[in-house]
Amino acid sequence: MEATTTGIYQEPLLLLMAAVIAAPLFQRIGLGTILGYLAAGVAIGPVARLISDGEELLHVAELGVVFLLFIIGLELKPSRLWAMRRDIFGLGLAQVLMTGAVLALLASFLPGFSISAAIIVGFGLALSSTAFAVQTLEGQGLLNTGFGQKSFSILLFQDIAIAPLLALVPLLSPGGEGADAISGTRFAVALASIAALVIAGRYLLNPLFRLIAQSGAKEAMIATALLVVLGSATLLQVAGLSMALGAFIAGVLLADSSFRHELTANIEPFRGILLGLFFMAIGLSLDLGVVLENWLVVVLAVPALMLAKAVILYGICRIFGSDHDNALRIASLLPQGGEFGFVLFTAASAALIFAPAMASLLTAVVTLSMALTPLTVRIGERLVRGDTPEEMEEDFEGAGADVLMIGFSRFGQIASQVLLAGGSDVTIIDHSAARVRTVEKFGFRIYFGDGRRKEVLEAAGIRRAKVVAVCVNGRAQTDMIVDLIRSEYPDVKLFVRSYDRAHALSLRARGVEYELRETLESALVFGQMSLKVLGTEEEVARAITDDVRRRDEERLEIQAVDGLSAGQDRMHTRPVTPEPLIKPSRQARRLNRDEKVIADRG
Repeated sequence: MEATTTGIYQEPLLLLMAAVIAAPLFQRIGLGTILGYLAAGVAIGPVARLISDGEELLHVAELGVVFLLFIIGLELKPSRLWAMRRDIFGLGLAQVLMTGAVLALLASFLPGFSISAAIIVGFGLALSSTAFAVQTLEGQGLLNTGFGQKSFSILLFQDIAIAPLLALVPLLSPGGEGADAISGTRFAVALASIAALVIAGRYLLNPLFRLIAQSGAKEAMIATALLVVLGSATLLQVAGLSMALGAFIAGVLLADSSFRHELTANIEPFRGILLGLFFMAIGLSLDLGVVLENWLVVVLAVPALMLAKAVILYGICRIFGSDHDNALRIASLLPQGGEFGFVLFTAASAALIFAPAMASLLTAVVTLSMALTPLTVRIGERLVRGDTPEEMEEDFEGAGADVLMIGFSRFGQIASQVLLAGGSDVTIIDHSAARVRTVEKFGFRIYFGDGRRKEVLEAAGIRRAKVVAVCVNGRAQTDMIVDLIRSEYPDVKLFVRSYDRAHALSLRARGVEYELRETLESALVFGQMSLKVLGTEEEVARAITDDVRRRDEERLEIQAVDGLSAGQDRMHTRPVTPEPLIKPSRQARRLNRDEKVIADRG
């Protein structure tokens, strides 16, 4: 009994130890955790032969991709997914068809490949790795950028395409055996399964989660989340579609749910562990014998595959409107083979379209192309010109509040704390994709957009805003935004961050309700605290600060009339003879001669 128990835990312990060692090590040397998991799988499988059932483990580990697609679905509301339809069914469809056709044509010229085998190989290799690409994008915080969303659209269509590709396998088998499996009934079952999932997601899931939440049982909530993910995935798998697609649809249907954040928190640990296990399983399932026996074929096939896919991806992205940099980023991210290729090649081998040895060789090519993906991503980053700003999809769903803040650098972040602490709702827009990605993780209502565009201001809810706070960093941008708002929305109250005295005067001339130089108050507090350290009493230091602030305002009023060179007498340019800063309780009087003598002696 003890020996059996030890055997049960031996393989999980080996996998955990390998992951704990390899993932941090590869991350530290800059190669990424994905490559670390792959290397760990190769080391404990094909090299050390400590675990031999990599194929079986891969079936379990594919749940990591399922959980990954569910979490992505939670971030994509149906309206946003509908807005991506052109990229999904346009860009994604074009990529699969064109890449599959080109690769199938190339494969048909190779010796020993029938037309059927060439089609399966071409379209199987046209698929990219959802797990690899999305994990890379998430790790770098790029999933919500313009090229990240286009990449995801391509991957999503590929996940949809695996169903008809698998349906082609019996048709292409020698003599067409099994073609009867493709029928109107099977197609109807697939549509009915999707419809059932949509109906359940719309009318049953939210009440179910509400009921479980009211019970207060945390473990029941986690179990319900797992049931929803695995149940939706299994439903579509039984219908002949991919499990990942089922989980993705369930995630999208729950994207508007008030339980979305709790679902993400419950599923995320399982997603992370199983996705790491998935990459390790790929390494475990690599047949080193086939690779070594056909090493020259692999050495030639892997770079040829990745180069061909990258060139086609770049061309298609340019046709669909991407600029050079974004097309290059997508091409360098998606040139590898995908995990669904393993499924397709195994099915084709079972249908006698090609030999099992060929399936193993194709699996090796896909695996090695995955391993080289971090390298292609780095090459792509070096080839990017950097002449275009990083873009994100503009999505203003839910925008609109009493305060519209434009710009969210350090100044805006501090100002927003005061507004939020005071109970005011704040909608924030910023043109920095990197800043939006960073800040939205903390729960701010921040949207990507350029405040210099009227349509962005409209979408962000400027017409319902009581105050517009312009907090962008830079005089030119500030002036453009202020001029636009003053001309198009003259009734809006404008609170503006000014750059310096000249900028403050020009903003006042434009009639803004309030402006504040970005360094004024911090400099006043800085000086006040310095006085306290030098021995000045706190009340006196505060009074001095108020006096400097008052003089500064008087000087601005003078300069507004007489120019920047005026009002110099309101500045302190040398130490001031101490004067009472607190009003005396009675009127002072002149001392007579006797009183003066006594005062001098005392």
